[in-house]
Amino acid sequence: MKVVLVGLPGSGKSTFGRQLASALQVDFYDLDQLIEARQHLSIQEIFTLKGEVGFRSIESEILREVMNRDDSFVLASGGGAPCFHENMSLINSLGTSVYLDLPLKSIASRLSSSRQSTRPMFAGLGKEDVLLKLQDLIKEREAFYNQAKIKLSGEDFSAELLIYELARELKN
Repeated sequence: MKVVLVGLPGSGKSTFGRQLASALQVDFYDLDQLIEARQHLSIQEIFTLKGEVGFRSIESEILREVMNRDDSFVLASGGGAPCFHENMSLINSLGTSVYLDLPLKSIASRLSSSRQSTRPMFAGLGKEDVLLKLQDLIKEREAFYNQAKIKLSGEDFSAELLIYELARELKN
């Protein structure tokens, strides 16, 4: 079983992914961490040195490698990963995608905390600007996220709920 969490930056893919992997007793991977380990650079440094085009190419290559593994896992994708290089099609053909659809105001609050500095797209933005950026991103990316096999909306979802939804998806 390969479960890939998709959604906006700050939607909880990594946090929820760790919980889900623990509940399923499978490995957890964070795509951004895999990229940083391979490149020996932070995401922000990769964006600075190689631009978004270079970053997206690296991201797609590593995503393809992970998706072709034989083991079961939960993967937290980067927020933009499903939107480039046919990545969402790859995810859906080799795994089960799950869209974490949280309210934009909740995500903006999360991103306005100290973690924001590690996200190049939001560096130096105030809370209102973060919200505006998220509104732009959702317009660009929602069509990709909505291709997910499972969609969890709101703020109150749990690993148990997703396990139930995964079981239903696998039966179909």
